[in-house]
Amino acid sequence: MPDIKIVTEVAGRVCALPVEVGGSVCDGDDIAFVEAMKMEIPVASPAAGKLKSLLVRLDDMVGERTGARHRRDVNDQPVY
Repeated sequence: MPDIKIVTEVAGRVCALPVEVGGSVCDGDDIAFVEAMKMEIPVASPAAGKLKSLLVRLDDMVGERTGARHRRDVNDQPVY
């Protein structure tokens, strides 16, 4: 069950977290939005599964390569 870390490519303020821990996501679903240069940049899930944990909170300031974590279950299905 390898962990997969989902990261933002931009620094900014976490302005939205549309998926709660334990929530299901599909490949490409946005799990966070980071406000940078007056734009909301989506942070997308690279695979389907359930969100295991969030390493950020709403209104946190984040740097590049900060994000959430998930893992895959025995059937190679991601468990976030």
